[in-house]
Amino acid sequence: MSGSAARTATADVVCLGESMVTFLPSQPGRLADVPSFGRGIGGAESNVACALAAAGHRAKWVGRVGADGFGDHLVDAIAGYGVDTSAVRRDPDRPTGVYFRTATDRATDAHEVAYYRAGSAASAMSPHNVPYDDLLTTRVLHLSGITAALSADCLALLHDLTAPRDGRPLISFDVNHRPGLWREGEAGPEVLLALARRSDLVFVGEDEAEEAWGVHGTEAIRAALPEPDVLVVKRGADGVTVFSRSGGGDTVTTVPSLRVDVVAAVGAGDAFAAGFLSATLRDLPVRDRARHGHLMAAAVLTVPGDLTGPPPRAYADRLAALDDEAWGTLRLGPGWTVADGANEEVRVT
Repeated sequence: MSGSAARTATADVVCLGESMVTFLPSQPGRLADVPSFGRGIGGAESNVACALAAAGHRAKWVGRVGADGFGDHLVDAIAGYGVDTSAVRRDPDRPTGVYFRTATDRATDAHEVAYYRAGSAASAMSPHNVPYDDLLTTRVLHLSGITAALSADCLALLHDLTAPRDGRPLISFDVNHRPGLWREGEAGPEVLLALARRSDLVFVGEDEAEEAWGVHGTEAIRAALPEPDVLVVKRGADGVTVFSRSGGGDTVTTVPSLRVDVVAAVGAGDAFAAGFLSATLRDLPVRDRARHGHLMAAAVLTVPGDLTGPPPRAYADRLAALDDEAWGTLRLGPGWTVADGANEEVRVT
C-alpha cells in the first residue's frame, strides 16, 4: 500500500469519513417533544467535500454506506453538490448510519443528538477494504478524528494513512474531539494527539484542545503539536491563530472572526476547513486562507442547515482582500452570499 512519487493527482481534495442521514427537527424543543423531522445529510468530511466542490474544486468523498435507501440518498445528495462519489463502497450486511438532533446550538446544554451509527457500514472501513488509489492520488487528503473513534479498524486505517510514505499527499486533519463516540477504556485524546502530530495541516479548537489534552492557549497548543507545517487554532469569537512553519521557525498569523447574524450554529467548523483548504489549493497567503475559512463558515451560519453554496469566488476574494479596518467592521447576514457589494445584508458598520 505504499505510495509513489510518480502518482498523478486525480482530485484536488479527497475526504474520507462517515456520512449519515440526519433528521432535522421541524421546531425547537427536546427530541421527546419534536413532532416531526426533515431529512438531510451530515458528516464532517463529506460536508468539506461538498463545500469544496461547490467552490469549484475537484473533490472526492470516500466512504462506506449500506445497500439501503438511506445509502442511496446519501450518495445522490453528495454527488448533487458536484462531489465525485465513484469510490464510495456499499456494504450488503451493515446499515447506513442515521442521527437525530435538536435545533439548539450544539454548544449549549439543551442540544441533543441521538446517533444510530453503531455497527454502521462506515464503521467497517479498514486498511483492507478502502480504495487506496483513490485516497493517495490527490493533492490533499482530508481526515478527521471522528473516523478514528468509529472502530478499531477505522483507527487502523487512519494510522496507516497518516504514516510517512513516498508521494504522500498533504494530510489535513481536523481533530473533531467527540468524547461520546469513544468506547469505554479507549484513550481517545491520546489517539487524536498522535494522529494530529503525523499530519501536515491540523485544525483544532482552543476549547477542544483544553478538554482533550489539558492545554490552554495557542502557544501551549503549538508546543503540544510541533510537527504539523500548519496548525490552525480556532478560538471562537476571537478568530483563529495560524502557526505556519517557514525557515527555521513559525510565522504566527491571527485573523479576527467576522460578525455574523447567525441563523443556525451548525456546520461552521467543516465550512471553515473547506474555505481554508480552498485558499490553500490556490496558494493564497495565510491571512487570506483564514479569511476564506471565515467567509465559508459565515455562509453556513446564515442558513438553517449544515450545507449551502459558497459566495462566488471573485466576490469572496474581494472581501478577503479588505484592509484590516474594513474586515473588522464587516457584518454578514442571511442572503449575503449572493450579494454584489450593494446588498444590504453585507454591511460595514
